[in-house]
Amino acid sequence: MSAGSYHLTRRDGRTLALSSLGGALEFYDFIIFVFFIKSIEAAFFPAYMEGWLATLWSYGIFAAGYLVRPVGGIIMAHFGDLYGRKRMFTFSVLLMALATLGMAFVPAYNSIGMFAPFLLLFLRLLQGAAIGGEVPGAWTFVAEHVPSRHVGLATGVLTSGLSLGILLGSLVAVFINSVLSVEMVNSYGWRLAFVLGGVLGLVAVWLRRWLDETPVFKAMKKSRALNAELPLKSVMTRYPAGVVVSMLLTWCLSAAIIVATLMTANLLEKFPYGYSSRQALWANCITCTALIIATPFAGYLCSRWGGGRFFILGGIIFSAVTAGFYSYTGGSVAVLFVLSALLGLATGFAGAVAYVMVRTFPAAVRFTGLSFSYNVAYAIFGGLTPVFLSFIQRFLPMAHMWYLAFIGILVSLVGGYLLFAGEKRQLAVGVEERES
Repeated sequence: MSAGSYHLTRRDGRTLALSSLGGALEFYDFIIFVFFIKSIEAAFFPAYMEGWLATLWSYGIFAAGYLVRPVGGIIMAHFGDLYGRKRMFTFSVLLMALATLGMAFVPAYNSIGMFAPFLLLFLRLLQGAAIGGEVPGAWTFVAEHVPSRHVGLATGVLTSGLSLGILLGSLVAVFINSVLSVEMVNSYGWRLAFVLGGVLGLVAVWLRRWLDETPVFKAMKKSRALNAELPLKSVMTRYPAGVVVSMLLTWCLSAAIIVATLMTANLLEKFPYGYSSRQALWANCITCTALIIATPFAGYLCSRWGGGRFFILGGIIFSAVTAGFYSYTGGSVAVLFVLSALLGLATGFAGAVAYVMVRTFPAAVRFTGLSFSYNVAYAIFGGLTPVFLSFIQRFLPMAHMWYLAFIGILVSLVGGYLLFAGEKRQLAVGVEERES
C-alpha cells in the first residue's frame, strides 16, 4: 500500500491529481456566487432597496453556505469514518453539482417576488452541506494515500487545487464581464457561470469513480479497528487540544482566503481604490495564481520545519504583506498587479494548515475531527466575515486591512504554541500511526 512506502508512486500521483481537480471544480461551484454578487443583488432584491442593504442581504445568503457547513460536514464525516472515505467524498460533489445547477435556474425577484431569494438561500444551504464534507474529506483522503513524509506536500497540493477553483471562478467572471454588457450579465450572464459549475461538478463525480478507498481505512476495516463509539464523542473527549488548534488555524485560513481572494475583487472597485471591474478581477487572478503556487510549497516547508516555526514566520510575513497591499495598491495598475502577486504568495501559508490538522487526530476519528474543527470554525469566522466587514466598513473603511493584520498575528501566536507548548506531544499520535 502506498501509505506504507517511502516514495510517491504513480497511483499516488493519480490520486492527488483527481482529488485536486475534483476539489477545484467543487470549490468553483461554492465561491462563484461572490464574483457575481452585484448581479445577484439586481436579480433577487427589489430595485427600491438601498444598495448597502441589498449587498448585506446578498452576503448573508453567501454566508449561509458557511453556517450550514458543520451539519453537512459532521454527517458526512460520521459515515466516512464508519463506512469509507470514498463514498462521502463522491457524494459531496454530486450534491454540490445539483445545487449549483438549481441556482442557475432560480426565477428572479420580478417573477416570483420574495420566493426568489428564499429559494436561492435553500440551494445555498445545500451547497454549504456539500462543501462541509468535501474539504476535510479531501485532506483525509490524500493524507491516507501518500507516504508519511509526503503528507505536507500532498495536503498542500490539495489546497492548491481548491485555490484553482477560485482562479477558475475569477477567469470565468472576467470572461463573462468582458464579452457581455452589464445589463446582459445582470440578466442572464451570471447564470451561465452557475450552469458551467454544475456541469463541471457532474464531471468531477464521474472522475472520482476512478479513485480507490484509502489504504488506512482498508487496514482499519480489515483489522476491525473502526471506532466503536460515536466518532464525534471520541473527538470531543479525547482530543480537545487538537480541536482548539485546528479551529484557530481554520479561522486564520478562512479569513485569509475569504478576504484576500474572494472579497478583494469587490473592495478594489470601491473607495479609496476605484479600479474597474476588469482590473480588479485580473488582479484577483494574479493573487489566485500566486496562491496556487505557494500552497504546495508551504505544505512541504511545514513538514520539514514543523508547524511552530513555519507559522511564526508565515504570520509575520502575512501581516506585513497585507498591510502593504491595502495601503499602497491604489497607486497604479502596475503596482496593483505586483502587490497582488505578493498577497497570493503570503496567503499561501494556508497550504500548511491541513498538515497540522490531519496529524492531530488518529485515523479512526480523523475525518470527524477535521470536519468538526474545520467546519464549525469556518461557519463562525468564515461565514460571518463578509457580513461583519461589510457593516464595519461603513465606519472604518480600512477594516479589511486591520482584520488581516490581526489574523497574521494570530497565525504567529498559534505557531508559538505549537513550538513551545506541545507540538510533538499533540501530533505524536499521527506520526506513530503512520510509521507503525
